[in-house]
Amino acid sequence: MFGKKRSEETFDESNPAFSMIADFDGNESGLFDSTLDDVLPVLPLRNMVLFPTVVMPVTVGRKSSLKLVQSASADGKQIAVFCQKDPDVENPGLNDLYSVGVLAKIIRVFDMPDQTTTVVLQGLQRIKLKSIINNQPYLIGSAELFPEVLPPTRSKEFKAIVDSCKDAAIKYTKLSDNAQPDAAFALKNISNGLFLINFICANLPFDIKDKARLLREGTCSSRALSLLSLLNREIQLAELKMSIQRRTHEDIDKQQKEYFLQQELKNIQDELGGSVQDQDIEEMRLKAGQKKWTDDVRKTFDKELLKLERTNSQSPDYNVQLSYLGESQGAHPGTPGRDEAAR
Repeated sequence: MFGKKRSEETFDESNPAFSMIADFDGNESGLFDSTLDDVLPVLPLRNMVLFPTVVMPVTVGRKSSLKLVQSASADGKQIAVFCQKDPDVENPGLNDLYSVGVLAKIIRVFDMPDQTTTVVLQGLQRIKLKSIINNQPYLIGSAELFPEVLPPTRSKEFKAIVDSCKDAAIKYTKLSDNAQPDAAFALKNISNGLFLINFICANLPFDIKDKARLLREGTCSSRALSLLSLLNREIQLAELKMSIQRRTHEDIDKQQKEYFLQQELKNIQDELGGSVQDQDIEEMRLKAGQKKWTDDVRKTFDKELLKLERTNSQSPDYNVQLSYLGESQGAHPGTPGRDEAAR
Protein backbone atom coordinates (compact mmCIF):
# COMPACT_ATOMS: atom_id res chain seq x y z
CA MET A 1 0.00 0.00 0.00
CA PHE A 2 0.90 3.63 -0.09
CA GLY A 3 1.14 4.35 3.64
CA LYS A 4 4.01 3.79 6.06
CA LYS A 5 3.36 1.12 8.61
CA ARG A 6 3.21 1.68 12.37
CA SER A 7 3.02 -1.06 14.96
CA GLU A 8 -0.47 -0.25 16.27
CA GLU A 9 -3.72 1.31 15.08
CA THR A 10 -2.44 2.06 11.63
CA PHE A 11 -3.05 1.20 8.01
CA ASP A 12 -2.34 -2.47 7.28
CA GLU A 13 0.03 -2.28 4.32
CA SER A 14 0.81 -6.01 4.59
CA ASN A 15 -2.48 -6.83 2.86
CA PRO A 16 -1.80 -7.05 -0.91
CA ALA A 17 -5.49 -6.92 -1.88
CA PHE A 18 -5.40 -3.32 -2.99
CA SER A 19 -8.75 -3.64 -4.79
CA MET A 20 -10.42 -4.52 -1.50
CA ILE A 21 -9.60 -1.04 -0.20
CA ALA A 22 -11.35 0.49 -3.18
CA ASP A 23 -14.45 -1.65 -2.64
CA PHE A 24 -17.63 -0.20 -1.19
CA ASP A 25 -20.01 -1.89 1.22
CA GLY A 26 -23.62 -0.72 1.42
CA ASN A 27 -25.82 1.92 -0.14
CA GLU A 28 -24.08 5.14 -1.19
CA SER A 29 -26.85 7.43 0.01
CA GLY A 30 -26.85 5.71 3.41
CA LEU A 31 -23.32 6.86 4.08
CA PHE A 32 -24.49 10.40 4.78
CA ASP A 33 -27.72 9.62 6.65
CA SER A 34 -26.17 8.44 9.92
CA THR A 35 -27.40 9.55 13.31
CA LEU A 36 -25.10 9.89 16.28
CA ASP A 37 -25.47 8.33 19.70
CA ASP A 38 -24.99 10.61 22.67
CA VAL A 39 -21.68 8.89 23.41
CA LEU A 40 -19.42 6.92 21.10
CA PRO A 41 -16.40 4.64 21.45
CA VAL A 42 -13.39 6.60 20.19
CA LEU A 43 -10.68 4.72 18.30
CA PRO A 44 -7.40 6.72 18.03
CA LEU A 45 -5.28 5.92 14.96
CA ARG A 46 -1.55 6.37 14.61
CA ASN A 47 -0.28 7.91 11.40
CA MET A 48 -3.51 7.33 9.48
CA VAL A 49 -6.56 9.40 8.54
CA LEU A 50 -9.76 7.61 7.55
CA PHE A 51 -12.04 9.35 5.05
CA PRO A 52 -15.78 8.98 4.33
CA THR A 53 -16.64 6.12 1.93
CA VAL A 54 -13.18 4.56 2.28
CA VAL A 55 -12.74 0.96 3.43
CA MET A 56 -9.40 0.25 5.08
CA PRO A 57 -7.82 -2.44 7.28
CA VAL A 58 -6.29 -1.28 10.54
CA THR A 59 -3.90 -3.29 12.69
CA VAL A 60 -4.97 -2.91 16.33
CA GLY A 61 -2.40 -3.35 19.08
CA ARG A 62 -3.34 -1.38 22.18
CA LYS A 63 -5.30 -3.34 24.78
CA SER A 64 -7.87 -0.58 25.13
CA SER A 65 -8.41 -0.49 21.36
CA LEU A 66 -8.79 -4.28 21.26
CA LYS A 67 -11.51 -4.06 23.92
CA LEU A 68 -13.22 -1.30 21.93
CA VAL A 69 -13.21 -3.33 18.70
CA GLN A 70 -14.47 -6.48 20.42
CA SER A 71 -17.29 -4.63 22.19
CA ALA A 72 -18.42 -2.55 19.19
CA SER A 73 -18.22 -5.52 16.84
CA ALA A 74 -20.33 -7.70 19.13
CA ASP A 75 -23.01 -5.00 19.59
CA GLY A 76 -22.94 -3.72 16.01
CA LYS A 77 -22.16 -0.20 17.23
CA GLN A 78 -20.66 2.54 15.13
CA ILE A 79 -17.43 4.06 16.38
CA ALA A 80 -15.70 7.44 16.15
CA VAL A 81 -12.29 7.33 14.46
CA PHE A 82 -9.75 10.14 14.96
CA CYS A 83 -6.08 10.45 14.08
CA GLN A 84 -3.46 11.26 16.72
CA LYS A 85 -1.39 14.40 16.28
CA ASP A 86 1.64 12.62 17.72
CA PRO A 87 1.83 8.87 16.96
CA ASP A 88 4.19 8.29 19.89
CA VAL A 89 1.57 9.19 22.52
CA GLU A 90 0.47 5.92 24.07
CA ASN A 91 -2.65 7.12 25.88
CA PRO A 92 -4.06 10.03 23.87
CA GLY A 93 -6.63 12.43 25.26
CA LEU A 94 -8.84 15.11 23.74
CA ASN A 95 -5.96 17.49 22.94
CA ASP A 96 -3.88 14.70 21.38
CA LEU A 97 -6.42 14.03 18.62
CA TYR A 98 -7.33 15.98 15.50
CA SER A 99 -10.77 17.44 16.08
CA VAL A 100 -12.24 16.24 12.76
CA GLY A 101 -12.63 12.52 12.18
CA VAL A 102 -15.19 10.11 10.78
CA LEU A 103 -18.02 8.00 12.02
CA ALA A 104 -17.19 4.45 11.00
CA LYS A 105 -18.58 0.95 11.09
CA ILE A 106 -16.69 -2.28 11.63
CA ILE A 107 -17.02 -4.61 8.65
CA ARG A 108 -14.75 -7.47 9.67
CA VAL A 109 -12.39 -8.44 12.48
CA PHE A 110 -9.53 -10.85 11.78
CA ASP A 111 -7.20 -12.59 14.23
CA MET A 112 -3.97 -12.82 12.26
CA PRO A 113 -1.39 -15.67 12.41
CA ASP A 114 1.18 -13.29 13.96
CA GLN A 115 -1.10 -12.82 17.00
CA THR A 116 -2.25 -9.35 15.91
CA THR A 117 -5.81 -8.25 15.23
CA THR A 118 -6.86 -6.52 12.01
CA VAL A 119 -10.16 -4.68 11.78
CA VAL A 120 -11.64 -3.57 8.47
CA LEU A 121 -13.32 -0.15 8.85
CA GLN A 122 -15.58 1.79 6.55
CA GLY A 123 -15.75 5.56 6.93
CA LEU A 124 -19.29 6.94 6.87
CA GLN A 125 -19.38 10.69 7.39
CA ARG A 126 -17.38 13.40 9.08
CA ILE A 127 -17.76 14.25 12.74
CA LYS A 128 -16.20 16.72 15.18
CA LEU A 129 -14.98 15.56 18.57
CA LYS A 130 -16.52 17.62 21.37
CA SER A 131 -15.23 15.92 24.52
CA ILE A 132 -13.76 12.78 26.06
CA ILE A 133 -16.10 11.48 28.75
CA ASN A 134 -14.16 8.43 29.91
CA ASN A 135 -10.94 6.60 29.12
CA GLN A 136 -11.80 3.25 30.69
CA PRO A 137 -11.95 0.54 29.47
CA TYR A 138 -11.33 2.57 26.28
CA LEU A 139 -11.90 6.13 25.10
CA ILE A 140 -15.54 7.24 25.14
CA GLY A 141 -16.52 10.66 23.88
CA SER A 142 -19.22 12.85 22.43
CA ALA A 143 -19.21 14.20 18.89
CA GLU A 144 -21.37 16.09 16.43
CA LEU A 145 -21.96 15.63 12.73
CA PHE A 146 -19.74 17.74 10.50
CA PRO A 147 -21.50 17.47 7.13
CA GLU A 148 -19.80 18.45 3.90
CA VAL A 149 -21.30 19.87 0.72
CA LEU A 150 -21.54 17.14 -1.90
CA PRO A 151 -20.86 17.96 -5.56
CA PRO A 152 -23.90 18.61 -7.77
CA THR A 153 -25.06 15.59 -9.73
CA ARG A 154 -23.42 15.49 -13.17
CA SER A 155 -21.23 18.50 -12.40
CA LYS A 156 -18.84 18.87 -15.34
CA GLU A 157 -16.40 20.91 -13.29
CA PHE A 158 -16.20 18.30 -10.52
CA LYS A 159 -15.80 15.51 -13.07
CA ALA A 160 -12.92 17.42 -14.72
CA ILE A 161 -11.19 17.85 -11.35
CA VAL A 162 -11.71 14.17 -10.52
CA ASP A 163 -10.27 13.08 -13.87
CA SER A 164 -7.25 15.34 -13.27
CA CYS A 165 -6.76 13.85 -9.81
CA LYS A 166 -6.96 10.32 -11.20
CA ASP A 167 -4.40 11.04 -13.91
CA ALA A 168 -2.07 12.75 -11.43
CA ALA A 169 -2.41 9.94 -8.88
CA ILE A 170 -1.63 7.29 -11.50
CA LYS A 171 1.39 9.29 -12.64
CA TYR A 172 2.56 9.63 -9.06
CA THR A 173 2.26 5.89 -8.40
CA LYS A 174 4.55 5.27 -11.37
CA LEU A 175 7.13 7.74 -10.03
CA SER A 176 6.89 6.75 -6.38
CA ASP A 177 9.46 4.34 -4.93
CA ASN A 178 6.97 2.72 -2.54
CA ALA A 179 3.99 2.31 -4.88
CA GLN A 180 2.46 -1.13 -5.29
CA PRO A 181 2.28 -2.57 -8.84
CA ASP A 182 -1.53 -2.84 -8.61
CA ALA A 183 -2.02 0.73 -7.37
CA ALA A 184 -2.65 2.24 -10.80
CA PHE A 185 -5.02 -0.63 -11.62
CA ALA A 186 -7.07 0.06 -8.49
CA LEU A 187 -7.27 3.78 -9.25
CA LYS A 188 -8.43 3.16 -12.83
CA ASN A 189 -11.27 0.96 -11.62
CA ILE A 190 -12.94 3.39 -9.21
CA SER A 191 -15.76 4.99 -11.20
CA ASN A 192 -17.41 7.08 -8.46
CA GLY A 193 -15.74 10.51 -8.29
CA LEU A 194 -16.40 11.09 -4.59
CA PHE A 195 -15.08 7.65 -3.66
CA LEU A 196 -11.99 8.20 -5.80
CA ILE A 197 -11.09 11.53 -4.19
CA ASN A 198 -11.44 10.16 -0.67
CA PHE A 199 -9.61 6.96 -1.63
CA ILE A 200 -6.60 8.91 -2.91
CA CYS A 201 -6.62 11.19 0.15
CA ALA A 202 -6.57 8.19 2.48
CA ASN A 203 -3.97 6.11 0.65
CA LEU A 204 -1.33 8.37 -0.82
CA PRO A 205 1.66 9.00 1.50
CA PHE A 206 0.99 12.65 2.22
CA ASP A 207 2.00 14.15 5.53
CA ILE A 208 -0.60 13.54 8.24
CA LYS A 209 -1.10 17.30 8.64
CA ASP A 210 -1.96 17.51 4.93
CA LYS A 211 -4.42 14.64 5.24
CA ALA A 212 -6.07 16.22 8.27
CA ARG A 213 -6.41 19.46 6.33
CA LEU A 214 -7.99 17.61 3.39
CA LEU A 215 -10.51 16.00 5.72
CA ARG A 216 -11.45 19.42 7.15
CA GLU A 217 -12.26 20.86 3.70
CA GLY A 218 -15.87 22.08 3.71
CA THR A 219 -16.88 20.78 0.28
CA CYS A 220 -15.92 17.78 -1.82
CA SER A 221 -14.97 20.13 -4.66
CA SER A 222 -12.55 22.12 -2.48
CA ARG A 223 -11.06 18.85 -1.19
CA ALA A 224 -10.55 17.68 -4.75
CA LEU A 225 -8.81 20.94 -5.71
CA SER A 226 -6.56 20.79 -2.64
CA LEU A 227 -5.78 17.16 -3.44
CA LEU A 228 -4.85 18.05 -7.02
CA SER A 229 -2.48 20.73 -5.72
CA LEU A 230 -0.80 18.22 -3.39
CA LEU A 231 -0.50 15.65 -6.16
CA ASN A 232 1.15 18.14 -8.49
CA ARG A 233 3.58 19.10 -5.72
CA GLU A 234 4.50 15.47 -5.04
CA ILE A 235 4.92 14.76 -8.76
CA GLN A 236 7.28 17.72 -9.14
CA LEU A 237 9.33 16.58 -6.14
CA ALA A 238 9.45 13.00 -7.45
CA GLU A 239 10.55 14.16 -10.91
CA LEU A 240 13.20 16.42 -9.39
CA LYS A 241 14.48 13.54 -7.29
CA MET A 242 14.67 11.28 -10.35
CA SER A 243 16.47 14.00 -12.33
CA ILE A 244 19.08 14.45 -9.59
CA GLN A 245 19.59 10.70 -9.29
CA ARG A 246 19.93 10.37 -13.07
CA ARG A 247 22.53 13.15 -13.30
CA THR A 248 24.45 11.75 -10.35
CA HIS A 249 24.37 8.28 -11.88
CA GLU A 250 25.68 9.64 -15.19
CA ASP A 251 28.55 11.43 -13.40
CA ILE A 252 29.48 8.25 -11.56
CA ASP A 253 29.35 6.25 -14.79
CA LYS A 254 31.68 8.77 -16.48
CA GLN A 255 34.16 8.61 -13.62
CA GLN A 256 34.04 4.82 -13.59
CA LYS A 257 34.59 4.73 -17.36
CA GLU A 258 37.61 7.06 -17.15
CA TYR A 259 39.07 5.05 -14.29
CA PHE A 260 38.56 1.79 -16.19
CA LEU A 261 40.21 3.18 -19.34
CA GLN A 262 43.14 4.54 -17.36
CA GLN A 263 43.65 1.17 -15.69
CA GLU A 264 43.46 -0.60 -19.05
CA LEU A 265 45.97 1.84 -20.54
CA LYS A 266 48.31 1.33 -17.61
CA ASN A 267 48.08 -2.45 -17.98
CA ILE A 268 48.87 -2.21 -21.69
CA GLN A 269 51.82 0.09 -21.01
CA ASP A 270 53.14 -2.30 -18.35
CA GLU A 271 52.97 -5.14 -20.86
CA LEU A 272 54.97 -3.02 -23.33
CA GLY A 273 57.65 -2.24 -20.78
CA GLY A 274 56.15 0.70 -18.96
CA SER A 275 54.65 4.03 -19.98
CA VAL A 276 56.52 6.98 -21.43
CA GLN A 277 55.93 8.80 -18.15
CA ASP A 278 57.52 5.97 -16.18
CA GLN A 279 60.50 5.98 -18.52
CA ASP A 280 60.93 9.76 -18.18
CA ILE A 281 60.85 9.57 -14.41
CA GLU A 282 63.24 6.64 -14.24
CA GLU A 283 65.68 8.44 -16.55
CA MET A 284 65.49 11.56 -14.36
CA ARG A 285 66.13 9.50 -11.26
CA LEU A 286 69.21 7.80 -12.75
CA LYS A 287 70.72 11.12 -13.87
CA ALA A 288 70.04 12.65 -10.46
CA GLY A 289 71.94 9.81 -8.81
CA GLN A 290 75.07 10.87 -10.69
CA LYS A 291 74.89 14.50 -9.55
CA LYS A 292 76.99 15.82 -6.69
CA TRP A 293 74.28 17.97 -5.17
CA THR A 294 73.93 19.25 -1.65
CA ASP A 295 71.25 17.69 0.54
CA ASP A 296 68.97 20.70 0.13
CA VAL A 297 69.23 20.59 -3.67
CA ARG A 298 68.59 16.85 -3.79
CA LYS A 299 65.61 17.23 -1.46
CA THR A 300 64.15 19.93 -3.72
CA PHE A 301 64.72 17.78 -6.82
CA ASP A 302 63.05 14.72 -5.25
CA LYS A 303 60.06 16.85 -4.30
CA GLU A 304 59.69 18.15 -7.86
CA LEU A 305 60.13 14.66 -9.30
CA LEU A 306 57.33 13.41 -7.07
CA LYS A 307 55.15 16.21 -8.40
CA LEU A 308 55.93 15.03 -11.94
CA GLU A 309 54.85 11.48 -11.04
CA ARG A 310 51.48 12.77 -9.87
CA THR A 311 50.86 14.86 -12.97
CA ASN A 312 48.83 13.41 -15.84
CA SER A 313 51.16 12.89 -18.81
CA GLN A 314 48.48 14.39 -21.11
CA SER A 315 48.41 17.62 -19.11
CA PRO A 316 50.36 20.72 -20.35
CA ASP A 317 51.80 21.01 -16.84
CA TYR A 318 53.55 17.69 -17.35
CA ASN A 319 55.84 18.99 -20.11
CA VAL A 320 56.53 22.19 -18.16
CA GLN A 321 57.57 20.19 -15.13
CA LEU A 322 59.62 17.77 -17.23
CA SER A 323 61.49 20.63 -18.92
CA TYR A 324 62.19 22.29 -15.57
CA LEU A 325 63.70 19.10 -14.13
CA GLY A 326 65.74 18.55 -17.29
CA GLU A 327 67.19 22.04 -17.06
CA SER A 328 68.03 21.60 -13.41
CA GLN A 329 69.95 18.42 -14.21
CA GLY A 330 71.93 20.31 -16.87
CA ALA A 331 73.32 22.76 -14.32
CA HIS A 332 77.04 22.62 -13.41
CA PRO A 333 77.75 19.74 -10.98
CA GLY A 334 77.32 20.80 -7.42
CA THR A 335 75.75 24.16 -8.35
CA PRO A 336 71.94 24.21 -8.71
CA GLY A 337 70.29 26.34 -11.36
CA ARG A 338 68.66 29.67 -10.48
CA ASP A 339 65.12 28.33 -10.82
CA GLU A 340 66.08 25.20 -8.94
CA ALA A 341 67.30 27.15 -5.91
CA ALA A 342 64.25 29.40 -6.01
CA ARG A 343 61.88 26.42 -5.94
